[in-house]
Amino acid sequence: MWEALAVLLVIVLGMLLWADSLKARERAVRAGRSACERYQLQFLDDTVAFARMRLARDEDGQIKIKRTYTFEFSDTGNNRRHGAIVMLGGEVADMHLEPYRMQ
Repeated sequence: MWEALAVLLVIVLGMLLWADSLKARERAVRAGRSACERYQLQFLDDTVAFARMRLARDEDGQIKIKRTYTFEFSDTGNNRRHGAIVMLGGEVADMHLEPYRMQ
């Protein structure tokens, strides 16, 4: 009986992590799209790719899931440059854009 409860708990926790990851990914997509619009860049493929997940502390010292997503953008329309978005919990913690030529 305890084994069945343990398995059920693992399944429920996995589903909660999956749902939380989907929300974080959606926020990362919106952040990437918004940054590209702000800097007059093209947000390529309209998506982000999961790169890394670990635990980290926020400014208040609380432990949250830190996820890194990568994406590609273009400054000229005929090239691909790389960017990364770091999510801490459900919030954007950092964003990096590969250097590009300003127009």
